[in-house]
Amino acid sequence: MSLDVNVIGEAETDPLNRLGFLLARHGASSNDQVRRAFTECGLGPRQGMTLMLLGQSGAVAQQALAAKLQIDASVVVGILNELESSQLVERRRDPSDRRRHIVDITDKGRDVLAKAREAVSDVERSLFGGLSQEEITVLRELLARIRTSPSDEACSE
Repeated sequence: MSLDVNVIGEAETDPLNRLGFLLARHGASSNDQVRRAFTECGLGPRQGMTLMLLGQSGAVAQQALAAKLQIDASVVVGILNELESSQLVERRRDPSDRRRHIVDITDKGRDVLAKAREAVSDVERSLFGGLSQEEITVLRELLARIRTSPSDEACSE
């Protein structure tokens, strides 16, 4: 699939209106705001996302968590070490397979998660408050179709 000629023509008349530039600018702003929201809760972005996933899924195998986060298992170990030292998550051996670790959110972690969710929701209300629910749905669908990878530099911490 190629870009529509009208999209390219419009971008050529105003370089600041190129899709890549618009996504980069809005993405950087969104990223900064979400990072600040997590920081206010004492979390880094990856710690926040990890807590959000655990809050949604409940206890999960450490390998499965790495797969859901789409990051290397060794990176997850570091994130979990930080969360565990803050008593936000706990790891325990899987009784059915002692080689596996099960990760679960603690009560303290749930309290921090509630604050983080609200902080991120505030950011999203600020960013997308001018859009209708239908427009937000379309935007989410379009962004999901953009070809990027979790390993891209902008997705790293």
